[in-house]
Amino acid sequence: MAASPLENAISYLRTHQVMTVATSGPAGLWAAAVFYVSKRFDLYFLSSAGARHVQNLEQNPRVAGTIQEDYSDWESIKGIQLEGPVQWLSGTERVDAIERYTEKFRFLRDAPMAIQVAFQKVNWYRITPDRLYFIDNSRGFGHRDRIL
Repeated sequence: MAASPLENAISYLRTHQVMTVATSGPAGLWAAAVFYVSKRFDLYFLSSAGARHVQNLEQNPRVAGTIQEDYSDWESIKGIQLEGPVQWLSGTERVDAIERYTEKFRFLRDAPMAIQVAFQKVNWYRITPDRLYFIDNSRGFGHRDRIL
């Protein structure tokens, strides 16, 4: 039996690493690729407070995002399209995000001390999508299922 679009979306999020986040702010539109970790459909990422996309988030905490591979033909395209608000994390939510992140990106455990220190100082964010689609062109050109 084939997996449902919901199951496909959750699996896709778990097995991919990079999300492109699009923001809008005083300097205009901006897109940035970030490593992420997911908890069902909540997506967690880190970034520097000085980054343009973070500065945009301070003015407009709503983003759009995509997760996909670099496919070589249109019939293979699968991925996620999403939009929703972003929240800066602190306290136990921040600790949980860091733990999930280091579980997914195990190379951080053995990173040089300078990287580990910097890793603890960056800002952590959560996107809680209120709209999310799973794209699957193997089911037809432009096929997408609304998950949220």
